[in-house]
Amino acid sequence: MVARFLEAKGIKNRAVLEAFRKVPRHLFVPQAFSARAYDDDAVPIGSGQTISKPYIIAKMLEASNLGAGKIVLEIGAGSGYQAALLSLLCRHVYSLERIDSLSREAVKKLKDLGYLNVTVKTFDGTYGWSGMAPYDSIIIAAAAPSIPEKLISQLGEGGVLICPVGNQKKQTLIAARKTGEEIEVREIEPCHFVPLIGKFGWQER
Repeated sequence: MVARFLEAKGIKNRAVLEAFRKVPRHLFVPQAFSARAYDDDAVPIGSGQTISKPYIIAKMLEASNLGAGKIVLEIGAGSGYQAALLSLLCRHVYSLERIDSLSREAVKKLKDLGYLNVTVKTFDGTYGWSGMAPYDSIIIAAAAPSIPEKLISQLGEGGVLICPVGNQKKQTLIAARKTGEEIEVREIEPCHFVPLIGKFGWQER
């Protein structure tokens, strides 16, 4: 998977590549889809959610402000796979998941597999987690209608927010870096994610 779908598509960050080699993706997808775990595809995980394709996760991590001493907020814990990757790339991961069944399953999976520097909470991720701010990176694993200002406010100096932005059919992955009062936004590439549901995202139908 790493050679075919990450390195071949231009992912160069050695720490990110090594994290993908270490985390067993098949343990984070439903058993019925285990044969697809190492394809470069999104995989359903229940409750209308998916585990994102490996390449796009790698692209998000590569664009983030990660490192051994960094604190990261993840919006959308899902199965816990991205949090497991992040746990190998930073000091601590705080992760929010609005769907309680997914949140509880992610907590158990991460604990059982030894990813102990991850804290998962069931909560509307569009609010962020202000009590643990500021963050060096905020990574949003769902598509927002616009750059979430409430989450930008929880970034520390030099922090980076990674987010798919657009409508529910067409989105662009962006990186927003905070420097003083300025926010520099860089477009990374087109993408497609499930919608970010919550008070400051898309409203649940």
